[in-house]
Amino acid sequence: MLNTFLFDLDGTLTDSQEGIVNCILYALQELDFSPLPSRVQLSGYIGMSLSECFSIVLGADSEPRALQAVELYRKRFAVEGKFENKVYAGIPEALARLGSGENRLYVATSKPVGFAREILDHFDLAKYFSSIYGSELDGRLENKADLIAYVIEREQLTASTTVMIGDRRYDILGGKSNNTTTAGVTWGYGTPDELRQAGADSILNRPEELATLRTPAHQVE
Repeated sequence: MLNTFLFDLDGTLTDSQEGIVNCILYALQELDFSPLPSRVQLSGYIGMSLSECFSIVLGADSEPRALQAVELYRKRFAVEGKFENKVYAGIPEALARLGSGENRLYVATSKPVGFAREILDHFDLAKYFSSIYGSELDGRLENKADLIAYVIEREQLTASTTVMIGDRRYDILGGKSNNTTTAGVTWGYGTPDELRQAGADSILNRPEELATLRTPAHQVE
């Protein structure tokens, strides 16, 4: 029985904090928002959708400004931010090992799918994945649970043999809502406590541990 692995991108495959935070700050500065949050504060928003991030930062009744902020963010991200990024040490080797045999690997990120493909191509990671899924620029599939449901339906996956892997509670909760096994990784932007509280089935501390992942259905066989 083969297993299927769905990977988050930011904080799981690549350390994208520099680019994301720079783009958030750019958008807020363009909107003359003050006081600006610290870089540490902004790093806590990595993993959630941009619309949710800016709604929180800008405050109540901020929907029009939040939408404007998203556009400003993407303006900078499309040119500079997407490559202010680096692959975590050990990830290429872990993906090669996990993807050997009949296992299938997919990316499931809240980042717009076009950006995700560019990033994965740039860092030579796209070759490890059967397909890359992300959100649409109009906001569709930003919610991780909706995105995972879409991937499962589109690829005709079996939830009992699928693992969702990510660094934030959104990944774990999204996987659990679709009845997949879930694995939280601690080298990204979420804390071990956050991942445990979300109900992660396993917690991984190093990329090489990815190769040990199995679903209960696989173990039974």
